[in-house]
Amino acid sequence: MTSTTHSDFDKATEASDVAAAFPQAIKDRTILVTGVNRQGIGYTTAEAFASQAPRCLILAGRSEAKIKECIEELQAQYSTIDIRSLIVDLSSQKAVRAAASEFLSWSDVPAVDLLINNAGMMRHGETFEGEVPVNEDGIEEMFATNHLGHFLFANLIVPKIIASAKRPGSTRIINLSSSGTYVSLFRASDIAWEKPASQLPENERPSFGMMRQAGMEVNENMSYIPTAAYGHTKTCNILFSVGLNERFFSEYGILSLALNPGEVKTELGRNTDSAWLDRMIKRREAAGIHFWKTQRQGASTTLVAACDPKLGLPGSDGSGVLLSDCQIWRAPPYAVDKSAAEKLWKLSEELVGQEFAM
Repeated sequence: MTSTTHSDFDKATEASDVAAAFPQAIKDRTILVTGVNRQGIGYTTAEAFASQAPRCLILAGRSEAKIKECIEELQAQYSTIDIRSLIVDLSSQKAVRAAASEFLSWSDVPAVDLLINNAGMMRHGETFEGEVPVNEDGIEEMFATNHLGHFLFANLIVPKIIASAKRPGSTRIINLSSSGTYVSLFRASDIAWEKPASQLPENERPSFGMMRQAGMEVNENMSYIPTAAYGHTKTCNILFSVGLNERFFSEYGILSLALNPGEVKTELGRNTDSAWLDRMIKRREAAGIHFWKTQRQGASTTLVAACDPKLGLPGSDGSGVLLSDCQIWRAPPYAVDKSAAEKLWKLSEELVGQEFAM
């Protein structure tokens, strides 16, 4: 099992402190961060990288105005860094393909050293009125955005990622997961969320016990539960790292790790049922297990995953693939299962209509 360099880093560590500890992992390198806006941890992730003089810092996001705001603020502090925008809506396969094509056309950016798959959307709650929300491709929106968009984008730009790979583990693809992975397994047979949980195989049913502990009134006869659907995508984020390592580490030395950033007040929760959220927070506060991180604290584990040279290929049992609070964190077995990762990879290829074999 791999380990971290700084055992003193914890939930209160800020991203800039991590960046300062590993300057050689950042200086003169090209870094691409998705999901960047001023109110999220994508910005503080980019801010921490900018503090250690990367060669090129690419900020990707849906809103041109929000990306521009971030670039202006960063350039006011770090005027010599090449900071660029890349507009991409990860919920749309068409938009992802267009963004990847644009990025691949940048001849003056021949390689990517670090890809930070930070973007995501969250819809928490017990129920959802109406039909299951889907994207323009007809796929459940959180799965489409949180997993499939990053799966497609990373695979389309992988030639530039491979171009940077020199030392094993120095080039990395980092996937942001969350503690939501403990709520839901990979729902391989019903990603459309059409079936009641009682009709699913045992190894695909969400954790009703955990949701009930969070104050949710749920049962096995329900099908689309937003919290479970979100947790499903967070499990897929980890499985994506497992699949990437299987395909790219031995051949190219490209390392992929996943992480839980912790609980941060950002725009990510704008689609959450506020009444449920209030109940959940009060329960966690009463149990003494609730800790709101600042944006800079929320970005710190991303920096550890991306920069710590002591981290390497996870063990055969998946140990070392997931981090939280700047340290190695034990992932649930189903989130690091190689057969599940392979099944997810093949399903993802089917959904985007393209195979990715290197």
